[in-house]
Amino acid sequence: MTRRRKIVVAILIVLALLVAAVVAVGTWYRPMLMTGTGYAAHNACAIHFLTDRDDPESDLPPNPLVPLLRTEIDDSEGWARSSVLGVAFAQQAWASEYGCAVGDDRAEGSEYSSLVRPAEDRPEGIGLPHATDVPAEVGAALDRAAGVEGTRGLVAVHRGELLDEWYADGFGPDTRQLGWSMAKSVASTLVGRAQQEFPAADLDPADTGLRPEWTDERAQISLDDLLRMTSGLEWDEDYDLGTPITQMLFAEPDMAAFAAAQPLAHDPGTVRQYSSGTTNIVCDLLHERTGLGPEMADQLLFGPLGMTSAVLEADASGRSVCSSYLWATPRDWARFGQFTLDDGQVDGRRLLPAGWMDYATSVVPAGGEPEPYGAQWWINDAGDGSPLRLPGIPADAYWASGHDGQYILVVPSADLVVVRTGFSPGGSIGALGIEDLVGDLTRAVG
Repeated sequence: MTRRRKIVVAILIVLALLVAAVVAVGTWYRPMLMTGTGYAAHNACAIHFLTDRDDPESDLPPNPLVPLLRTEIDDSEGWARSSVLGVAFAQQAWASEYGCAVGDDRAEGSEYSSLVRPAEDRPEGIGLPHATDVPAEVGAALDRAAGVEGTRGLVAVHRGELLDEWYADGFGPDTRQLGWSMAKSVASTLVGRAQQEFPAADLDPADTGLRPEWTDERAQISLDDLLRMTSGLEWDEDYDLGTPITQMLFAEPDMAAFAAAQPLAHDPGTVRQYSSGTTNIVCDLLHERTGLGPEMADQLLFGPLGMTSAVLEADASGRSVCSSYLWATPRDWARFGQFTLDDGQVDGRRLLPAGWMDYATSVVPAGGEPEPYGAQWWINDAGDGSPLRLPGIPADAYWASGHDGQYILVVPSADLVVVRTGFSPGGSIGALGIEDLVGDLTRAVG
């Protein structure tokens, strides 16, 4: 063999090894990379078509994959696509009336249409008239909270009246913002609404045997277990590429089915483990028992409350993503908080079963995560003599909490609702100034 031929053979071998290495690495990291591009595609689609903002990158948390992502948006067809360097691991999100769903194609039965539904299509519900006599301390408290990096919206409501509000540049009263896990508290409320409107739906929290494929020990999981995060199903809620939570949200066409397929890690009712998967199982059950499709939240809750901005997104199966994908303006998030403060009544009409909010904000002891938790609501007082979760605010406070710093805090003793929206990855409720804000407002209106 000539020297030149040997060189050519050596080069070919090296190239073959490089190709093999790339293929091997791509195969190994495929699940992680697919969840990454799925996240970016859904994020770009939702921000573009739901909020009319043009900077989806500002809502991507920092990770090594971000600089490699390439995203394109098609306004005429209503989709966003993200890939690695424009050539690999592409994921596409399709816009429809009920948000953006990641999938190979548009979900069957869905069509691209405007995501802004006319306000006149919904009945009038809870209003937020402006308060006329606002203590000066209220504005000062909001200004201090607004100084926390990442804050995008603040709304304070007292006795059903809008005390004050604040918005970052590029955001305003009409800008929908993603509530992430604040949607879980809405999901809990949807269970109560379904009980009220569909009494034959058999939605007693004690019910078991919830899914036909649960023929093993999972048949003992109750609706109460799902609501209180004590299902025992194996789960990892860490938002890392390739974990069950990111796999579900950004790479699974049927999120509830994916969550329901997880094996048991603990006996039902014994260990509390925070799980977005269980919330999606709850809403899947609601779809089944009520016969309602993705319009379920509109019909049961958003319409009666006048939450005209609210959009609860559906996945590619057409089922609501009740764990994470609810968009609404801060004012509409406050409307929802006021509804729970009013014990599920609007203009004297009861929309939740009597005692539902007492149930949802009660704590049932369980092992596992120690923070007081009710039925998809966070609770300040565990009721067992342990210190308050947030000692700077009244004991009766409860709240909805979402990824990246989203909060609705309800303080019944002060007749107060406070909403904070933003993009603050890793920020705790204390570090974001929420406890201080609610404490200051409670004293100001007291």
